[in-house]
Amino acid sequence: MNLDIDSRVKARTLSVAQQQLVEISRALSVNSKVVIMDEPTSSLSQKETDILFDIIRDFKKKGITVIYISHKLDEIFEICDRVTVLKDGVMTGTKNVTETTKEEVISLMVGRELSQYYPKRDYISNDEVVFEAQNLCAGRLVNDVSFQVHRGEILGFAGLVGAGRTETVRAIFGADKLTSGKMYVCGKEVKNGSTKKAIKNGIALATEDRRSEGLIMTLSVRENTTMANYKSFSNGLAVINHRKEKEITLDYVEKMNTKTTGTEQRVINLSGGNQQKVVISKWLNTGAKLFIFDEPTRGVDVGAKAEIYQHIVDLADEGHGIIIISSELPEVLGISDRIAVMHDGKITGFLGREEASEDKVMRLALLGGEAG
Repeated sequence: MNLDIDSRVKARTLSVAQQQLVEISRALSVNSKVVIMDEPTSSLSQKETDILFDIIRDFKKKGITVIYISHKLDEIFEICDRVTVLKDGVMTGTKNVTETTKEEVISLMVGRELSQYYPKRDYISNDEVVFEAQNLCAGRLVNDVSFQVHRGEILGFAGLVGAGRTETVRAIFGADKLTSGKMYVCGKEVKNGSTKKAIKNGIALATEDRRSEGLIMTLSVRENTTMANYKSFSNGLAVINHRKEKEITLDYVEKMNTKTTGTEQRVINLSGGNQQKVVISKWLNTGAKLFIFDEPTRGVDVGAKAEIYQHIVDLADEGHGIIIISSELPEVLGISDRIAVMHDGKITGFLGREEASEDKVMRLALLGGEAG
């Protein structure tokens, strides 16, 4: 797997991508006739994905059967021979990959065409700034970053792995330390020395790793939904009003269309898409002015993706500022009103919805300041 790590280190000390590669290595080490891979590339870079695909091709030559589960259609069309689509536990069709299209597969998955995948939106640019970053610096991957998010705007962040997108929003949220720069929420300067202060200042961050940072997996849907805003559910003695908690949670379960047996179900038993809906519900409950979504649809099926996109657009339509980070270019292009592209810790350019294309984004992401 080309893993450059000491075999004696604890798995918990590895990055999410390295943990994923170790898990894949464990599965491959068994001399099996059938190998089932469930979202194996969800945390892998393109280079690591290419290595995995070479291994799968080698398996095919040796007569080993691979069942490959993925929500990434590009992967299905690159590595698979046939594709079977499931919707709500029912098989809706099986196609030879060479005899079908992405549009047809998506239609089988969600009952709609590709053109209907992203919500239609008529955003009109305005001068009201919800959030402004001025010359932010934090470690090696946040270097003099400046940008604004306007009222009702969805600002997408694009770039390659290691470009500094996640590091930038973590510094904004107080999860990592800023070394210099200023931040403003609705014109007022804020200093987010901690995540608690960031929440108080009206900023919410749905992190890219929902299982270790976005949720407490052993707790219930209710506990996860309300944990970022306990003050509104407690009296002066810090006693939690569980009835009020349950009412609010039920409201968000209905609003987000979360598939759960009830508010007391543990989130570890939910699907990835429903876990992500609980994460979003948690931050909606804070009433933030700026919502940051880092890889909001990672490991989520196409139907849940469409629902999450709609919730993000609804938030923007209500006047909130939105930042969305995604490694999937079609997602950034499909949902964003404006795109900031990062390369090596710096923003190398901004693209409006009308002018943005995969080619222009990739040039800025790969070449940085040389893209022009």
